[in-house]
Amino acid sequence: MDLGSLLAGKRVLVTGASSGLGENFARLAARCSAKVVIAARRKARLEALAEDLVKLGSPQVTVVEMDVASEQSIDDAFAEIDASGDILDVVVNNAGVSNDGLALTLPTKDFDELMAINVRGVWLVSVRAAQRWKDGGRGGSIVNIASIQGERVMTGIAPYSTSKAAVVHMTKSLALEWARYGIRVNAIEPGYIGTEMTDAMWETDFGKALIKRIPMRRLGKPEELNGVLLLLATEAGSWMTGACIPVDGGHLCSSL
Repeated sequence: MDLGSLLAGKRVLVTGASSGLGENFARLAARCSAKVVIAARRKARLEALAEDLVKLGSPQVTVVEMDVASEQSIDDAFAEIDASGDILDVVVNNAGVSNDGLALTLPTKDFDELMAINVRGVWLVSVRAAQRWKDGGRGGSIVNIASIQGERVMTGIAPYSTSKAAVVHMTKSLALEWARYGIRVNAIEPGYIGTEMTDAMWETDFGKALIKRIPMRRLGKPEELNGVLLLLATEAGSWMTGACIPVDGGHLCSSL
């Protein structure tokens, strides 16, 4: 498929872009000729990625250090983004973490740290972008990366599941509030995807058992989220807001 013009002239911010799904989304945006802003805590990895994005076709790549758990870091990053080029058109809220542990033994600080990134960070980045769009009298598109864990649960990751359920409802709530300004807010709910963060788990007996529960009997690939991302980020989805779309190999419709 020729992607070269799908995001031409658009400026796209991807958070958590230093690896995994975020890196994949940044590469996709570059292949679609977007001006790409990549943000994460690991700036050295972003700078290496930026060279690839230029080769893939992005006419402008901006690297910003951003820790979404820090409001000051987000404000500093947006000031840098404002100063470095055009206003954003698309925001992909991808930054996120997970942790393991049963609720009765999980330290409170682990819960708080996860919520700061997975929920508060999505909120702050979304609000900062929407305020600029509203003040500028223009619309924009926010794509939140949620999870099927926001719809169903499993033992041992209660904080993560809780955070992703919050992102799903935040998506719908902000879509309702901001539709009048031409701001669309949607979410992708990935199923189990093979990424750098999770690869080791899928080699365990536990991980292999999880894969067998997926109706398609395999993990997803990061690039298998690309079609939905482009639908939500481009005019192809111009009348879509408040949608939360699972991409999971049929996992959500599997039998209990």
